[in-house]
Amino acid sequence: MKDTLDIMPSTVYIVGAGPGDPDLLTVKAQKLLAIADVILFADSLIPEEILHLCRDDAEIIPTANKTLEEIIGLMVERVRSHKSVVRLHSGDPSLYSAVHEQMQLLAEANIPFEVIPGISAFQAAAAKLKIELTVPGLVQTIILTRISGRTEVPPTEELASLAAHQASLCLYLSARHIENAQAKLLEHYPAETPIAICYRIGWLDEKIMVVPLKEMADCTHKENLIRTTLYLISPALSPAKGRWATPRLSDGTLRERRSRLYNPEHSHIFRSSHH
Repeated sequence: MKDTLDIMPSTVYIVGAGPGDPDLLTVKAQKLLAIADVILFADSLIPEEILHLCRDDAEIIPTANKTLEEIIGLMVERVRSHKSVVRLHSGDPSLYSAVHEQMQLLAEANIPFEVIPGISAFQAAAAKLKIELTVPGLVQTIILTRISGRTEVPPTEELASLAAHQASLCLYLSARHIENAQAKLLEHYPAETPIAICYRIGWLDEKIMVVPLKEMADCTHKENLIRTTLYLISPALSPAKGRWATPRLSDGTLRERRSRLYNPEHSHIFRSSHH
């Protein structure tokens, strides 16, 4: 692993800060924060502890109170002054980060940029819950989505139609519309389906509550959750099905729920089968 990082002074680095825990930053993100001249960060979504990784003389610019045009203007001005700029987003920039419009405007301004991925909240939540969201023989699909709010979801992606798959469903940005979300989920998931309500994953005040789907809205209101909340709805959360369970075959015999990857009877390019 390289100990140093070649950073271009006239470039914007769009960096995923992860869900909140500074230890979940990628090594590359840490290196960029340590040497960048300017950091523009979403201060309503990123803990200040992450900024402790920045240079003491770095220019730190919070952006929660700024418009897109103001943010782009700042980045363009700093880059044209031959400064290295980090645009720090929570989670991973590829998910619900409003980064597409920023990249589009940077490209139009002929400003070079690079995207550094980060850990998303759904990954950190699964790790905290000690579950795999793709359990062989149970569930093999993960859906990342949200319910319509101020940002409309396309009709083909409405929550009720996605819930019909009964996959591992990770629901972002939906706490303010949780009654509607619960009603749509109940059209396809049983009322007793365990769901995880994950508040501020990776922050010091994080909360994780596993409740039946039918209690999803009540628990959200009881805990006064209106933002920074992720919901995991997955067969993998069920003790009888997913979490280290040993299911039965149709003839009543037990079978370990395991992948073929490490099965001694399965051969692949790196290993011959053992009988």
